[in-house]
Amino acid sequence: MVITRKVQLRLNVLLITVAIVCIVVFSLYNLGYLDELLNVLAKDNYIFYWMMLVGFLAEIVAGSMGMGYGVICTTTLLFLNIPPHIVSASIHSAESFTTAAGSISHIKLKNVSKSLVKKLAVPAIIGAIIGALCLTYVGEYYSKITKTIIAFYTLYLGFQILSNAFKPKRKKSLKKTTNLTRLGLIGGFIDSFAGGGWGPLVTGTLIKNSFTPRFAVGSSTVAKFILTLTAAITFIFTLGIQHWNIILGLLAGGIVTAPFSAMLTSKLHVKGMFIVIGILVIIMSSVTIYKSVF
Repeated sequence: MVITRKVQLRLNVLLITVAIVCIVVFSLYNLGYLDELLNVLAKDNYIFYWMMLVGFLAEIVAGSMGMGYGVICTTTLLFLNIPPHIVSASIHSAESFTTAAGSISHIKLKNVSKSLVKKLAVPAIIGAIIGALCLTYVGEYYSKITKTIIAFYTLYLGFQILSNAFKPKRKKSLKKTTNLTRLGLIGGFIDSFAGGGWGPLVTGTLIKNSFTPRFAVGSSTVAKFILTLTAAITFIFTLGIQHWNIILGLLAGGIVTAPFSAMLTSKLHVKGMFIVIGILVIIMSSVTIYKSVF
């Protein structure tokens, strides 16, 4: 009965979301703005619709495994030749909403440890601000160099994600040795500067160090929401809002998926997901590096 209620709750959320979208579309049609909106969304080779697909797939992975959203989106946007500072700003703007939805779901499912969130989130805020400022004033003027560096980093993350599929879980005694303050600080900086990486670094470390998977994923997701919101606000003050079609596409694709992906945390075949995501990131990062260098 409990499972039925949870499923029904998420179905209600989906139905409400679909109803709102239908009302908005119908209103735009009656006001004569629908054709104009469709023409705007078709700009830049229909990037809005491609971003919807990327946001949808990335949020399924991130919400269920606690990692992958930023890495997948960053790798894709760099592959499409979007400047690094615009990549991170767009991703964090959209991810503020998707991580909020995912966080609410994890909290309702009692997948969150408050003490773990606090230990990760506070240093992550500091790291996110520093990373956003560095990317704003370095990435904007040295775009090609920054893009290559970030592509090499996502390539490294791809191999890290892939290797996680074959690493045995560490002994529980190592759980106490995890420096959560340093982990949050470094994770916040890297995620903000590179557009992603919190999940593979932070969630991956927590799981490897024998934290209960559902608490590692849920707590990491809530901490990620806090750092994402911080990074997004920092980018708004330094860059403003640019490439809104990318932001809306990622948001539209991810916001509906987020409440449901939390339910998959204990159901997905973790090893298989690590392998698929790792290979995908490695291939796309390699292509981006090749295009940047040659």
